[in-house]
Amino acid sequence: MYPRDIPILTDAVKESEPPSLSLEAKAVHAAILTETLELADSLLHQAVKDIEATLFERVLDRLRAQLPELVDRILREHAAAQEVPKDHG
Repeated sequence: MYPRDIPILTDAVKESEPPSLSLEAKAVHAAILTETLELADSLLHQAVKDIEATLFERVLDRLRAQLPELVDRILREHAAAQEVPKDHG
């Protein structure tokens, strides 16, 4: 047995390939492609919505966590500014 006697996968595919696809096979191919692309589009849009919702929640959580300290700091600064003695010249 010579090395070339071993069938190569591409040779087998080329030999069994029909010369041209029938119209029905082309229609099935187009339908599969269309449905696959529609599914991918739908899944990607849902993923974007999920990501946006997650990021929105994170921003709100950070705001909730940081807002009380921010308000306290501004109130302290404002109160300290009011306590500075004013020179009556």
